[in-house]
Amino acid sequence: MADPLIAVPDDYPSVFEGTPAHERARAIGETKVVTARGADDEAELIRRIDRAKIAINIRAHARFTDGVFTACKNLKMVSIWGTGTDNIDLEAAGRHGVTVTNTPGVNAFAVAEHTIALMLAVARRIPKIDREMREGKWPRELLTQLLGKTLGVFGTGTIGARVAALGRALGMDVLGWSARGDAAHVASVGARAATKEEILRQADVITLHLRLAPDTRGFLSRRELGGLKRTAILINTGRGALVDRDALLEALKSGRIAAAGLDVFHDEPLKADDPLLALDNVVLSPHNAGQTAEVIRDGLLRAVENVANYLKGQPTDVVVAPLK
Repeated sequence: MADPLIAVPDDYPSVFEGTPAHERARAIGETKVVTARGADDEAELIRRIDRAKIAINIRAHARFTDGVFTACKNLKMVSIWGTGTDNIDLEAAGRHGVTVTNTPGVNAFAVAEHTIALMLAVARRIPKIDREMREGKWPRELLTQLLGKTLGVFGTGTIGARVAALGRALGMDVLGWSARGDAAHVASVGARAATKEEILRQADVITLHLRLAPDTRGFLSRRELGGLKRTAILINTGRGALVDRDALLEALKSGRIAAAGLDVFHDEPLKADDPLLALDNVVLSPHNAGQTAEVIRDGLLRAVENVANYLKGQPTDVVVAPLK
């Protein structure tokens, strides 16, 4: 068999194999899909890519390091299903002549809906109340109303903009922070531009929609968490490492902040002994905010279309182009 044109080395848990996107890829060229665990091991990832020219990256646990790019000398493109690029050494990709693309915005509305769902679940204590009722109790504790509360949105891209709109629909006063400091853009999504410090001081609910990068890692540290209202709720559907893990655990355990709704974590999947699992002021979901049938279908097809466009010499959704 000839070397595959396209490798999908990390389709575990499988979402790609047998889909319309898989069929589209096969129409483009020989496609090899691996649906087993193990792509988090560098040597195994290299073996799976082998001599393919293109890799479609499905899962963030497959890390495309300088070592991977060095070993896979035929590799010319990595097409990411999703927006996040923190599992790709982008500088190394450019040096090795590899184009990297992603699929921004495909999951934006689904993630925004999940953000609001976590916000409501935390504020109304729905998981806790549901559990207690199943135990035969009839809980009567006070709940949190979002109408009239202040929502602080960090990151006003497509997801953050949609969250701002949904927050306004709930009757919340929305503050927005743009990484570029673009007050006009923040206003265009229906939020009031504010500094990081203003949002931390004023917000009743804070939600994170920032790309994980060196300058955003630990965006909320012990200092920032210490400046929040004690009644504040933190929602994170961005990346776990945007928040200092130890500081978050300390703030939740001590009551320094009221609660959190988390879809992303420093270690995924969570280990059985993770201290977050013991906290009843946290609502958890398994990094599945964007996991809807529509998002999976559209996102996978777009990742394959990015491959087709690259091969036609008209690359789309480019994150990194080869360095000249």
